[in-house]
Amino acid sequence: MLIAHAGKAPKVDPAAWVAPDATICGDVTIGAGTRVLHGARLIGEAGGVIAVGRECIVMENAVVRAGPRHACSIGDNCLIGPSAHVTGAALEEQVFVATGAAVFHGARLGRGAEVRVGAVVHLRTRLEAGAMVPIGWVAVGDPARILPPDQHEAIWAVQAPLNFPLFVYGFDRDTPDLMVQVTRRLSGLLAAHAGDVETS
Repeated sequence: MLIAHAGKAPKVDPAAWVAPDATICGDVTIGAGTRVLHGARLIGEAGGVIAVGRECIVMENAVVRAGPRHACSIGDNCLIGPSAHVTGAALEEQVFVATGAAVFHGARLGRGAEVRVGAVVHLRTRLEAGAMVPIGWVAVGDPARILPPDQHEAIWAVQAPLNFPLFVYGFDRDTPDLMVQVTRRLSGLLAAHAGDVETS
């Protein structure tokens, strides 16, 4: 399903294929030879831009998102695995994001990087070309430190100064009633979908 959002309609190369139950919404461009499989969602929110290169595979139930503060680009010959989540990140060519992995806002993944099953690349993290995040591990920082999930304190020491709520939502972590402010802003932003129009 192709949906125009905020005045922008998806652009799908004629040599690409999008499953009929996938959703492509907003300012999204999909390159030749790319395949977007069943249940995948590519959503450019309120001016957020998504560019997917040539011969990419976006597998079942994967989610790729961009917002007005964080565009998302996926280079040629990338594979986004089932139920993976990529939001507001830049992936160079030949990147592999495995099943259930998550890549967050402002992350940059170099050519041929691998994010294995259930792994996380946190916000504002830079993975060098060819880097690999093992199954279930966390990459955080610039340059990335790649740590096992049981090292929460070490992960948090790098992650805390990156200030997720400020970078992603525009509110400092110390904002009173932070979640009220975040959800109120998101609710207003997401209300714009009421004007969406299906284009196919």
